[in-house]
Amino acid sequence: MDLAQYGVLGVSSSSNTSFFEPIMHPVSSLLLLGTLAFRAVLGRPNSLLSERDIVKRDVDSFFATEVPFALAQIKCNIASGCNAGGVASGLVIASPSKSDPDWTLPLTFKAIVDRFVNEYDADLQKLIQNYITSQARMQTVSNPSGSFYDGSGLGEPKFMADGSHFTGSWGRPQRDGPRSWLVKNGYQSTAKDLVWPVIQNDLAYTAQYWNQTGFDLWEEVNGSSFFTIAASHRALVEGSNLAKTLGTSCSSCDAIAPQVLCFQQRFWNSQYAVANINVNNGRSGKDTNVFISTNEGFDPSLGCDATTFQPCSDRALSNHKVVVDSFRSIYGINSGIGKGQGVAVGRYSEDTYYNGNPWYLHTLAAAEQLYNALYVWKSQGSIVVTSTSLPFFQDLSSSVSTGTYSSDTQTYKTLYDATFAYADSFVNNVAKYVGANGALSEQYDRNNGSPLSARDLTWSYAAVLSAAARRAGVVPLGWADSNTAATLVPGNCYATSVVGAYTAAPTGSFPANQTPGNGSPVPTTTPTSAATTPAPTTTGCAPATSVAVAFSERKVTSFGQTVKITGNNPAIGNWDTSKAVALSASQYTSSNPVWSVSITFAAGLDLQYKYIVVNTDGSVVWEANPNHAYTVPKGCSTQTTKNDTWQ
Repeated sequence: MDLAQYGVLGVSSSSNTSFFEPIMHPVSSLLLLGTLAFRAVLGRPNSLLSERDIVKRDVDSFFATEVPFALAQIKCNIASGCNAGGVASGLVIASPSKSDPDWTLPLTFKAIVDRFVNEYDADLQKLIQNYITSQARMQTVSNPSGSFYDGSGLGEPKFMADGSHFTGSWGRPQRDGPRSWLVKNGYQSTAKDLVWPVIQNDLAYTAQYWNQTGFDLWEEVNGSSFFTIAASHRALVEGSNLAKTLGTSCSSCDAIAPQVLCFQQRFWNSQYAVANINVNNGRSGKDTNVFISTNEGFDPSLGCDATTFQPCSDRALSNHKVVVDSFRSIYGINSGIGKGQGVAVGRYSEDTYYNGNPWYLHTLAAAEQLYNALYVWKSQGSIVVTSTSLPFFQDLSSSVSTGTYSSDTQTYKTLYDATFAYADSFVNNVAKYVGANGALSEQYDRNNGSPLSARDLTWSYAAVLSAAARRAGVVPLGWADSNTAATLVPGNCYATSVVGAYTAAPTGSFPANQTPGNGSPVPTTTPTSAATTPAPTTTGCAPATSVAVAFSERKVTSFGQTVKITGNNPAIGNWDTSKAVALSASQYTSSNPVWSVSITFAAGLDLQYKYIVVNTDGSVVWEANPNHAYTVPKGCSTQTTKNDTWQ
């Protein structure tokens, strides 16, 4: 197997799908120590609109089926998974595709960590541990960017998938550089001895090299990147907080973080954050990497702070409008979609890669920012409209004016409801153009919506997990943690740095049985892929707690008709046709008119269900009696099929 054909995910800003990317971003290496999360359902206020309810139900159905599929696909793309045979332990391929190389981010593992700390999963814990160990190993590998011992080698953007160095031409260097789950659950020695040494090297690199130019998130522009600077600031603040938790300190973090934040303010041009400065590349700077920066820098405790570009800040909302609007007229599939409605979103409007198309992950990032904003508005009980954010809000309610609107006012309810619907409409756009059986590639065609470029992009699936969690009100615990450097902008900015000391981190094994301190772990019910099946029991397998049932229905339909399934379970709408789950016609042919969908149920569940056809005018045609009856099988397998024919 030629490992160079596979892309592997590291923890820097990005990596080509042919290679692995090393640690350079300390936030991303706070993995097992990563942020705790808490659940507070993102409820909507009263006076909802029926059309928006329809969109909401569509999104409910999409996430119900797509989230378990996305998690399984991510696991398949992690070393030893079903798509990643031969890849070094702890690494993640960007895509199984060998003909369409692309880049990706450490955000995949961040999504995994966010899920893990919210819901304990021993399988995910092992993957995270392997990832941390791989970073300790990769930090010391000699490479063209420089040496480990002066930190310069930590800026290397590319390694081979087997962990060896890459010596070919590439955009070098890239410089994008909590509270502890381990510490919280009584494992402080593991955090300090195995994890902190890896993070410490990355923090030293960030404090030393943050003020030097490098390549951006897309590996195309050599300059100063908003994403890199924002990530570096969060890394230094969070690293300082972690050091204190572990009984040590990071003086370079405390000295440099305010200067990084001061420099970050230079990207704001009164309407949006310019993606790259200190470079003349002919672009407008309207770029969705700012959405990603905003989402990854989200800290609910910071409210709508504009200096850190929090999702509900007037700057972030103004940027959201400007960037989204830049795509409204350039993609054919966005034709006829008005302002205040979600559209397909790409990287930047001048993009020529694959002729420039929308990406699933960027469209989901646009939704995620709005779900984050909704969470804060609900928590603080008010929405503030400033002259900067007014154009964003006027797209949702033309009569709104500047002011502060408390949750008991009609204006608050109108804006909240409209923003929720706006966020959902971005997800609905993704759902409309999703690939067969929920598959998400990198891009979808700007004119017809068909999937393009690298298939089963890991980052696309990570974006599904993040957006779904934020919509459900599951948010990461804040990274600022009352650290004054989090929002402190000095009166004078200095491009100062601190020369770091670098020591090889240990690559020893994590102790076994480090489970939550509140009792025995309860495994998640998400079906695992064949490559990540739980360890065998004495009977030869681990009984599955849930099973993904692939329903296949043969039904001849006319153009515009849709086949859906409903029945006696919430996952299929509880017999409510408005909540029925749509089947995909991706495998439909005139000779084999098959509609299909995969839905996850508890093992052993007794189901009653029927298929319906929804016509273009919304009318519904039911199958004839009797109901289909089916018992979800119990056993080792996490997947099964159920073949039906219209009756």
